Amino acid sequence: MKEYKIIKQKAKLRNSDKDFEIELNNYAREGWHVITGGIMSSSTFFKVILEREKNR
Repeated sequence: MKEYKIIKQKAKLRNSDKDFEIELNNYAREGWHVITGGIMSSSTFFKVILEREKNR
């Protein structure tokens, strides 16, 4: 069985991409995989859907 998590990139003026990369790598160490990502038309935040096996 799978479980899912939705995360969003936090808005910062500096190092936003690098900080988000670090956050994604931390989730990867916990077994999460990026399924998809995108920006909602009414939002300035980048959202990502993560997936992993529930019974790890």
